[in-house]
Amino acid sequence: MFKKRIWKPLLIGLGWTICLAGLVVLMGFIEVKKSEVVCKSVKVYIPGNQYFIDRQEVDKILEMTSHTLVGRRIDNIDIHDLENKLKHNPFIEFAKVYVDMDGVIQVEVSQRQPLLRVMNRFDQDFYIDQHGLKMPLSQNFTARVLVANGFIDELFANKVDSLHTVLAKDIYKTADFIRRDSLWDAQIEQIYINQDHEIELIPRVGNQRILLGNADSLAMKFDNLRVFYKKALPMVGWDAYKLINIKYSNQVIGVKNETLQDSLNALAARKAKSADSASRVNAASARVNRDSVVSSVISDEVEKTDEPRPEVVKAATPKPVTKPKENKPAAKKTENKPATVSKPKADKPAAAKPDNKPAAAKTTATKTEKKTSIKKV
Repeated sequence: MFKKRIWKPLLIGLGWTICLAGLVVLMGFIEVKKSEVVCKSVKVYIPGNQYFIDRQEVDKILEMTSHTLVGRRIDNIDIHDLENKLKHNPFIEFAKVYVDMDGVIQVEVSQRQPLLRVMNRFDQDFYIDQHGLKMPLSQNFTARVLVANGFIDELFANKVDSLHTVLAKDIYKTADFIRRDSLWDAQIEQIYINQDHEIELIPRVGNQRILLGNADSLAMKFDNLRVFYKKALPMVGWDAYKLINIKYSNQVIGVKNETLQDSLNALAARKAKSADSASRVNAASARVNRDSVVSSVISDEVEKTDEPRPEVVKAATPKPVTKPKENKPAAKKTENKPATVSKPKADKPAAAKPDNKPAAAKTTATKTEKKTSIKKV
């Protein structure tokens, strides 16, 4: 029994020793083989659908354009230095570089995922990624993300950096909440910061603005907005309100907009007013034309009358001034003048003349009567 207890641990120890020796020999063999391995190629894997950085950019970072890696021995290539170069790129979030047994360098690159594009009041553009870090724009690709502009004071130093102002952090929280909800991700297309440094949302459907205020209680505010969309807007229409205020807790305030019917009524009233003014102008012009026609007719009639008739006019003018009685003899004189005109009736040699002259006298008499009547009016 005693001999069995001694040999058992010795056998176990010998087995471990042999395993360790074999492992050392294997590692040495691998190192010898690795030192003899030459880089055959470089494979780059970039997952995702955002292509801020492409294969050419990675090749440029790894200095592969001059084929400095391919054909070199693996021992002479600093793998960790290649990883650090890739990680210093502002569009790369994670990078991993390793070599397989066939001498192929494997490069795995994970890009930053932009969540929001910000345009501050200093005319600086930059992205905010899903981790709340600022990143620059790319010349290769433009991401279709939510846009924030207005009175934003957050500065950008053209490098990956964290957010500094409270307003920028609220904008990031709001954009992240919108991205996680399918309804609001489809409905909200822009974030605007007004002069009071409050957050306003610009929807895709409808002309109204949504006043959010800040990023506190986002779930409750958007739930209130969802209820308002379901119950209020279907009854009055999407364009009935120009502002929806949801910044207060358990309260939604809608500022009504001028409806289409009101605008049409106002337009019709303006047209009716312009038509009324035009009709008044036309009536006034017609009245002026009528008066001018009447005055022209009167002047024509006056010119066609005989010479004594101007005396009637002269006698008629002083009527309202001093002596209205003196006008009666003047009127009698005009009545007697047709008798003086009819004197040629006694002349028998011309038979036709007596017939014509009385007619002329009659016409002149009627003309004077018309003239006098017109003057009385």
